[in-house]
Amino acid sequence: MRSAADLAEAGLIAAAEVPALDQVAQRYSISVTPLLGRLIAEHGPPLARQYLPEPEELVTAPHEMDDPTADAPFTPLKGVVHRYPDRALLKPLLACPVYCRFCFRREAVGPDGGLLTEAELEAALDWFARTPQVREAILTGGDPLMLSPRRLERILTRLAAIPHLEVLRIHSRVPVADPGRIDAAMLQALTLDRPLYLCVHANHAAEFSTESAIALRALHGTGAVLLGQSVLLRGVNDSPAALEGLFRTMLRHRVKPYYLHQLDPAPGTARFHVPVEEGLALLRSLRGRVTGLAWPTYVQERPAGGGKFPLGMEVLLSGAGQPPRDG
Repeated sequence: MRSAADLAEAGLIAAAEVPALDQVAQRYSISVTPLLGRLIAEHGPPLARQYLPEPEELVTAPHEMDDPTADAPFTPLKGVVHRYPDRALLKPLLACPVYCRFCFRREAVGPDGGLLTEAELEAALDWFARTPQVREAILTGGDPLMLSPRRLERILTRLAAIPHLEVLRIHSRVPVADPGRIDAAMLQALTLDRPLYLCVHANHAAEFSTESAIALRALHGTGAVLLGQSVLLRGVNDSPAALEGLFRTMLRHRVKPYYLHQLDPAPGTARFHVPVEEGLALLRSLRGRVTGLAWPTYVQERPAGGGKFPLGMEVLLSGAGQPPRDG
């Protein structure tokens, strides 16, 4: 479903909403997989809020910015972001199975795909090969699992052959949003003789379907380490029960909660904002209620591309006892 009309036909929005949401779609892409359409119909707001467009998206708050993680200043060549000394991002494409309404790259991603040309991909792979201080390559985008298995396997094989790359990592929504893509060919592409970490993006327990359970079990069988990353979102997971449910569900599906992200201030996302001090209080409420295995690191991006920093419990005790402020 790639338009407001598609969403209305599926009964996910009212027909009267289509004209206003067509305006949103002119700026920010829409895509909802059939599986997620079914889950939205079953579970309502915690999923609908993440994936269905809203007119508020066209209102940009003063603090919001087109590139909130400052990828651009740390891009030595197209498709590569080198923000940290020992790791770098490879963005082979900018297409996703779904387009989250809070995405920090929402100005860049879309159905056009942003697929690197052969020459651009070769240049990016060569950059990794000649940059020995980089020990970890992180495939992101867009969603790397939207690549064909053959192209993905080629990229992973090339990276795995670089001696100084010790770890490969992939960030993906596919295992929950479009798990049917995890077929035999994709599993073969992901089976490597090199440590591979797959970060699965999910924000609510209801995103884990029977289909995603099968896909995650198969991915675990490749030897990949499954990690979970989530964004703290108003109206989605901003309660102790929702976070506990999400983290417990991840563990049941062999996914270790890794990061809980503070929302990045992308344009038109203010309705999702949860203040940092509230996020810390939510996590503090889970102490003693969930196993340490279910505990992610709560992180926020530094301004101007300084990278992530952890928002731990000790932060509440810093600054003469004052709680941290956003930004």
